[in-house]
Parts: sequence; C-alpha cells; structure tokens
Amino acid sequence: MHNRRVSLPRRIAHLDMDAFFASVELLRYPQLQGLPVVIGGGRREADRLLRERHAGVPLAQIPVAAFPLLKDYVGRGVITTATYPARQFGVGSAMGMMKAAKLCPQAIVLPVDFDEVRRFSRAFKAVIREIAPVMEDRGIDEVYIDFTEVPGGQREGGRVLARLIQKSIFEATGLTCSIGVAPNKLIAKMASEFDKPNGISIVHEQDVQARIWPLPVRKINGIGPKSEEKLHRLHIRTIGELAARPREWLVDHFGASYGAWMHDAAWGRDERPVVTESEPVSMSRETTFERDLHAVRDRTELGAIFTDLCRRVAEDLRRKGYVGRTIGIKLRYDDFRTATRDLTLDHATDDAATIRRAAGQCLKRVDLGRRLRLLGVRVGKLAKAGSEAAAEVRTPVAAEHTPDLFHEGPAVERPATSKG
Repeated sequence: MHNRRVSLPRRIAHLDMDAFFASVELLRYPQLQGLPVVIGGGRREADRLLRERHAGVPLAQIPVAAFPLLKDYVGRGVITTATYPARQFGVGSAMGMMKAAKLCPQAIVLPVDFDEVRRFSRAFKAVIREIAPVMEDRGIDEVYIDFTEVPGGQREGGRVLARLIQKSIFEATGLTCSIGVAPNKLIAKMASEFDKPNGISIVHEQDVQARIWPLPVRKINGIGPKSEEKLHRLHIRTIGELAARPREWLVDHFGASYGAWMHDAAWGRDERPVVTESEPVSMSRETTFERDLHAVRDRTELGAIFTDLCRRVAEDLRRKGYVGRTIGIKLRYDDFRTATRDLTLDHATDDAATIRRAAGQCLKRVDLGRRLRLLGVRVGKLAKAGSEAAAEVRTPVAAEHTPDLFHEGPAVERPATSKG
C-alpha cells in the first residue's frame, strides 16, 4: 500500500474564486448580473444612500438605474475587482477608479463589504476541507489543494475531483470558481486562469511545451514588472524563450538564486509542498484617501483614520489569536513615493492603544510636510497569544507620551471583553 501511494503522480490544484468581491455583491444584487460592475472606491456612503432611498424594497428589486455609475465617481479609490463584462473594457484590479471611468463610464460602482466577503471566504474553504483536507490558504479568494491521494484526484488528471469541488462550492455559496490541476503549484496557478470563469484546466508534465511555453513570461508567479522589463530588453518575451536560455546565462544576468529559479520555472519544475498551516508574518490595515490629506491642515481627520486603523489591526490580531512586537506605519505621498518606519516593543501586544502609541512614535521619523494619499499600520513579529513568546502580552509598554502630529485626543480604549 505504501509503495502504491509513493508512485502516484503528483496532482496539485490551484482554485481561484471568480471575480470574488464582485460575485459576492451580485448575490445581494442579482439584477446586476451580466452588467459591467466594479467593486472598490470606498463609497460606502453611496451604497447606504441607495438603500435608504429604496427602504422597504428588497435589495434584489432596486432598479438598475438607481445604482451609482463609474462616470460620476470622484476620488482616489482603486478597484478591488471587476465583473467579467467590465474587464472586457480593460478595467482590472488595482486600477485607479478615475482611470477606469474613462475606459468604462457606464460601469456600476459598489463598495467592498469586507465582513460579507470574509464570511463567504470561510464558507468556500470549509467546503474544500470537507472534500480534500490538504489545502493551503493563499488569501481571501484562492487556495492550493493536494489532489494526489484524494478519491477522484487522479481520475481524468484531477478533473473529476475538481468538478465535485466546483459543484459543492456553488451549492453551498452560489459562487463559481476556476481550477487548474497540474504536477505542481507553479503550473496549477497558471492553469487556473486558462478557462475563466467557472473553468477547469488540466495540465500534465508533457503539456508544458505546448501550453505553458507560448505564455508571456509575466504569467510565471514570481516574475514581476521589473524582471519582465529586463527580460524584454534581453529579447525574451515568452516562457518558451526563457526556457531556451541556459541556466548559466540566466544566473549571469539575474543572480545565482533568481536566475536558477527562473530556469526551473520556465521548464515547469516546482517541488514546493502544499502547506496546510502557515503562520502569518504580519497583519496590516491601510486606506487610500478620497483626496490628499495634509498632516497639519487635516490633522483631526487623519487622527481619526489613524486611530481607526490601529483599532482594526488590533481586532484582527485578537480575532485570529496573535500578538506582535513590531509596530510599523506606511505613508504614500502625493507624488506616489512611499515611506515606512517601524518600532519593536519590549513585549508583544494586541492592544489598540499600545499599537496607536507606538505607531505615533514612528510618525515622528517621517516627513509630514507633504500631502498624503495613503496611510497604513502594520504589526509584525507575530506570536500566538498565550504562547511562551507572548507570555507578557498584557505588560504595559514604555512609550513616550508626547502627542504625535496626528494626535486627536485620548488614546483608543480596549474593549472590556476580549478573546485575546
């Protein structure tokens, strides 16, 4: 029996929920199915007004004409995701809303409901674990799954099991997903994009040259825009052209580690296991402002935002059972330059007031003379609450008590009850 399991060909799946944030909203507003819709921009006020104007009317019956349009959006928000009809106009994730408005002015705008999205994220992952327990969580809308020894995981290269998972997720949530099944994580991730939405793509080792090599080099997860630009300068645009270069040549141009990895990736080699539990390195919260804010002239507004970010990070830590020692901030200026600073405390914490004080100290080490478009707070060097590494989580931290420039009054208070 043992020998039989060892000899099974490795089958790894990458599952990606289809336009996840948008799909969750379309469950709430099914009348928008088939229309260009973008999610993002932080316009919760517009969503609230929409519901107030149609109080007593079921959400599914609010007229399509009542929804806010992208052409009317004014602000600095970015798109979280877009429906496939919107993507046909070139609109995509991380694009500025104002830029997207020029490409698809008729698109409907909806804000992100993070609580609802997290609820559906937990739901679809619970469905997967019931069927195939060796699952690696890769974020709110994607996972890797080891099909190798799961019943149905070898049939038709994994298609049978993939169909079962798709069907089970749809029955439990009403949402669709796309799945790529391949010999490893690297190829599986590429394959999950082949047949979106609601597709299943099966790739075998012998398919790499025919199906992977014609793709642009950027399709390899780990090759970013700077590496892509350098590869283009070296007349390498496809994965096949990358595979044709000797390993030594790539090492000479990209360094020993990255060059060797590029060569392996181009040939479809990846031995990384599916990791069922991985500890987070850090937790963070950030927000992009609707308009640029100034540390002095908009101090009250910035102070409230800053305090709220610290509170939300603390809530994330407590909800997931972590504490952290390193508190950091992130600022993005009006010219898109980014500044980060951090401070390591003597004791780990999940306390909002402590995080706020430490983050305030970090503010004193950055230039606050420029207007800001983004503000973020991060907690790193995490440990499980209650573990030996976090034994002194409740010990007060020694910190300066002079107000930072965003100071807006009393520090935030920690709730009386906590699962810390």
